[in-house]
This record gives sequence, C-alpha cells and structure tokens, in this order.
Amino acid sequence: QVQLVESGGGLVQAGDSLRLSCAASGRTFSTYTMAWYRQAPGKERDFVAAISWSGGGTTGLNYADSVKGRFTISRDNAKNTVSLQMNNLKPEDTAVYYCAAQARGNYYYIPPRTTAAYDYWGQGTQVTVSS
Repeated sequence: QVQLVESGGGLVQAGDSLRLSCAASGRTFSTYTMAWYRQAPGKERDFVAAISWSGGGTTGLNYADSVKGRFTISRDNAKNTVSLQMNNLKPEDTAVYYCAAQARGNYYYIPPRTTAAYDYWGQGTQVTVSS
C-alpha cells in the first residue's frame, strides 16, 4: 500500500507561481511512475503531468498541452517526493490537484495519461487562481 500526501496548494493571483509537493510512502519510490491530475468543480479529473523512473536511462516526462511550458514536474527519490512547479498561473488552472502513483516498476519513455494506469491517489490540494 502506497500513501500519498499533497501539500502546497493555496490562493494566488493570475501570473503567480505555486509549487505543489507530494510525499509518498514505500521503499521502492524510485521505481514508481508519478503523476499529477486536477479536477475543477463539475468537471472530470484531467491529466496534468507525469514522470517515470529513470530505469537506468532517461526519465520519461509527459505534460498536458494546457500546461506545457508553464508547469514542471520533478522528483526527489532521496526524499520520496514529487513536485509540480506551476508558473504563470491562470484562472482556468483553478482545481483540486491530485497526486497519483503507479508502483509496478514499469519504465515508460512517455508515462501514461490515463487515470486507470495509476494505482494510488492522494486526497488532493486546492489551487485557486484569481483574475
């Protein structure tokens, strides 16, 4: 069982930056594929970004088109954390942001976007961007 705890959400203005963090349990975190999703009120949960483990080679990354160039996902295997640096925030980025993990040890050159690919989910952290 993997537990995920998000932090770093808050209320910011358009154009501001925010950094979300997700702390994960488990001794093999370095082999997890991690992702961020978000869900706005009345909408489905949408993919934001994902990062695979290096698998001895290149770390795989994947971003939603809507955040490409503004958001950066990263991981610190020594601290069992994955972060989402969000720059130039827009009101449409307002949502609850969820951390997700796949703990199967799979390596992805391009980590998956589908929610079904992830086995564990955090409780979410609210991000509100005012105009």
